[in-house]
Amino acid sequence: MKPSLQNKYPNLGILNPMHFLLCHYSTSASSDLEKLCDVICHGIGSLDDLEASLNELKVSCCSSLVTQVLDSSKKEAPTRRLLRFFLWSEKHLEVGLEDIDYNHAIRVFAEKKDFVALDMLISNLDKQNRSMESSTFSTVAESLVKLGRVDEALGIFKNLDKFRCPQDSNTVTAIVSALCSKGHVKRAEGVIYHHKDKILSVELKLLIYRNLLHGWSMQENVKESRRIIKDMKGAGITPDLFCYNTFLKCICKKNLKSNPSGLVPEALNVMIEMRTYSIAPTTISYNILLSCLGRTRRVKESLQILNTMRKTGRAPDWMSYYLVARVSYLTGRFGKGKQMVDEMIKDGLIPERKFYYDLIGILCGVERVNYALELFDLMKKSLVGGYETVYNLLIPKLCKNGEFEKGKELWDEATAMGLTLECSSDLLNPLITKVFKPMRKIKNEVSVLETLKQKTGRKLKPIVNVKKGKKLFIAKKKGMKLMVHKRNKKKGAST
Repeated sequence: MKPSLQNKYPNLGILNPMHFLLCHYSTSASSDLEKLCDVICHGIGSLDDLEASLNELKVSCCSSLVTQVLDSSKKEAPTRRLLRFFLWSEKHLEVGLEDIDYNHAIRVFAEKKDFVALDMLISNLDKQNRSMESSTFSTVAESLVKLGRVDEALGIFKNLDKFRCPQDSNTVTAIVSALCSKGHVKRAEGVIYHHKDKILSVELKLLIYRNLLHGWSMQENVKESRRIIKDMKGAGITPDLFCYNTFLKCICKKNLKSNPSGLVPEALNVMIEMRTYSIAPTTISYNILLSCLGRTRRVKESLQILNTMRKTGRAPDWMSYYLVARVSYLTGRFGKGKQMVDEMIKDGLIPERKFYYDLIGILCGVERVNYALELFDLMKKSLVGGYETVYNLLIPKLCKNGEFEKGKELWDEATAMGLTLECSSDLLNPLITKVFKPMRKIKNEVSVLETLKQKTGRKLKPIVNVKKGKKLFIAKKKGMKLMVHKRNKKKGAST
């Protein structure tokens, strides 16, 4: 009889009681999640109205559902509505929240950078005698330091025993990393001094030194950065590539402001030091230097560094070519910039869209649309996509320069590709679009003929009213406005 029933009713297995309950629970939980998210994210009214709406909902709230609602709504819902929901859920849960759920909520509000919500939940954590996880403290410390609440972050670290969280290597590393990320290195060194016994392994020491180097590099303090490198060597820890690249960035940024001519020699000295420790400078190391050279508009040195990379076997990547092409375009060396792009393609490098976006934008800004069009053709050949942005830039630029035929050609090309453009088709109409013709300000310069009498250094008396028929000459000084003068009449001098 069973086989016949199974053939007649193929879905008979669904009537299994356990299977039926699980399906019903998952459907119910999904429905409750959607209802709660909709009220929190799209509800209208004050926070009291939100709580009233939550009270009207017939949902079976549990700790896992609260966590799901926080994760699903954190990007869309305002933090105040999320906080009110969390506080409401504490009162209406059939089973209370566990420590792990409370820690999850604190991490969510730390990511949202809401100090008021963080302060309230951490205070509740202490009052309810809950424990804070190390990962939670790490997120909280980072968020508080980013918000400028350094004292609050250090206060929580000093009182971790109240939250039943140990001051171990994880929490020490977390607070040091948070402080150094925003340049509070002195305070980070104070934490390290008082918790030396927590930092014993070589891996932890290397991580701490890395953070300190990053902090001093942010402050562009070369002296202290060099001290950290020496301390590492004294402790028997060899600085790795990350440490030297951070130190190199510190030196380059400092010289960028105070001594641009020292950029190349000092950076190359650091690279020589790296090689003595069997650490070969990478393309990233050279790109740090190229970036700073580009900011000081040093084209010759940039080209030399690019050649040095090829000679030392460090093949330039697309970012290296981008940095050199960029400074070439900005300094009016358009042929050299085009040569850099051609060499990059010849080397078989495929750049990201940023390469084309930035360079085309620069060329349009300096009124070299013909070079921008050539670069756009190369972009289309590379098949990187994202052409809408370039079409939206080039079509208005061409039309406002009076090149309506080329603008129409690009418009038809984009339409044939099925692209949706933000610029209006009215741009293609010469009767609507106003053509912009750049005008140079022409100054009427007066040429000055230096005579022997002018060179004698005689004093010239300025006059206001010029009488007709008077013989005048014009004196000119560098950086001074032109002024009409009358020579003093002396005995024996011709008028």
